[in-house]
Amino acid sequence: MSTSILISGAGGFVGQELTASLLNTTAADTTLTITDVTSAPQIPASARQHYSRVTSIQADLTVHSVVDSLINPSSRYDVVYILHGIMSSGSEANFDLGMSVNLFATQYILDRLRKTMPGVKVVFASSLAVYGPTAPGFVITEWNMPQMPTSSYGIQKMIVELLVNDYSRRGFLDGRAVRLPTVTVRAGAPTQAASSFASGILREPLNGIKSVLPVKKETELWICSPYTVVKNLIHAKNVLKEAFGDSRSVNLPGIKVSVQEMLDVLEKVGGKEKRALVEERYDEDIDRIVQGWSPNFDIAWAKTLGFHEDMSLLESVRMYANEYVE
Repeated sequence: MSTSILISGAGGFVGQELTASLLNTTAADTTLTITDVTSAPQIPASARQHYSRVTSIQADLTVHSVVDSLINPSSRYDVVYILHGIMSSGSEANFDLGMSVNLFATQYILDRLRKTMPGVKVVFASSLAVYGPTAPGFVITEWNMPQMPTSSYGIQKMIVELLVNDYSRRGFLDGRAVRLPTVTVRAGAPTQAASSFASGILREPLNGIKSVLPVKKETELWICSPYTVVKNLIHAKNVLKEAFGDSRSVNLPGIKVSVQEMLDVLEKVGGKEKRALVEERYDEDIDRIVQGWSPNFDIAWAKTLGFHEDMSLLESVRMYANEYVE
């Protein structure tokens, strides 16, 4: 039987990588519907040979009639990936926009799904921003840390996680909320995420462009390569619902690195002249958000569920340079 997959936010970097990977690894009768707000998402170049399996739609998901036309009794999706969203700094700068896109639009999508195709599998891209700051060295698991976000973005993600869990408990949906680490290195343009610098201080210098570092070099981050994130997003749809137990939320694997270690890898891959393109310029607003994110996570539960561990930062940056740097 054929499989039909819907991806919101498919025009973003992770959405494009996920689209390409799904097209290149799934059966020939698997079809994708991909959406984004500004324009119909492109079919990634690495998967253009599968263009006939893709329907690409420009869709403002804050408009109920648009969602109704996308998700209706005549449509059938086996898996829905919810990737759309206003990022952390953007949500902090524009509260109403963040609430509209990250919370209200997502809730309406979940409600529309439960009414038109009950039991559909939903993979929600959440964030480790659902947690607040911890004591130094405290290692977070899914069970030992209350969710106390220090940003509107984290609050919005937390609320949707609760909805995914309750809708799954009630049998409305088969949901799974995967908390993504900071994805590094992202190709393309900078985003409105407070963590955008984590890719920027590697991506821009490797391409001969100056970049700004807004936090201290001793700052530690929990990051993951895009290659591993995409593998884990695909794996998320394959985990049996019974395996999750009482909670559908899981902290995805990553690695802990300091900003200094990132700069050292930049120099190792690109040389001293690339390292010199990073300018330290402290930004209190960004630092406040970033310091609310713990860099310490125990990924035992994710490994039990079969999620993949990440590669080293050096390996990830070298892969990025080989693929994207001329």
